[in-house]
Amino acid sequence: MFDTMTFTKVIGGFCGTLLVFLLGGWVAETVYHVGGDSHGEGEEHSAYLIEVDEGGEGGGESEEPADFETLWASADAGAGEKVFGKCRACHKLDGSNAVGPHLDGVVGRDVGAVSGFSYSGALSQAADVWTPENLFHFLENPGGYASGTTMSFGGLKSGEDRVNLIAYLENAGG
Repeated sequence: MFDTMTFTKVIGGFCGTLLVFLLGGWVAETVYHVGGDSHGEGEEHSAYLIEVDEGGEGGGESEEPADFETLWASADAGAGEKVFGKCRACHKLDGSNAVGPHLDGVVGRDVGAVSGFSYSGALSQAADVWTPENLFHFLENPGGYASGTTMSFGGLKSGEDRVNLIAYLENAGG
């Protein structure tokens, strides 16, 4: 049953398979080699070259973000309604709670004052009243503003979006 010829065939099969893998690796390295010599030395180039204008208008200097008062003076409630689409998954404006508390009347309301909603407790340590400025900072980074909050939203980085949303909530919520 197990003779010399069977043993030779098994060893030959393993050696043949190893040879195929070694040759396949060598061919693949040759075909798909990026640059330089076979040892990975030499200059390598990116597939796309992105030229950056060092001077002029784009100069690489970051703009100083506008302060709250400047942004608040030009807030647009109509644009804030579009931004509210990001909030709609967890919050409602009809007085009923969802994953998060309802937001009608939130501007000027005491923090954690919605009855029937179980807050995490982190918000009450951050502020007493949802003033437009408190909301502005909270909406930038909820977890950073109220450490320990269960609100998992990452925040709105654009200051204009935040003031527009607050203006919308102030008008929609009464």
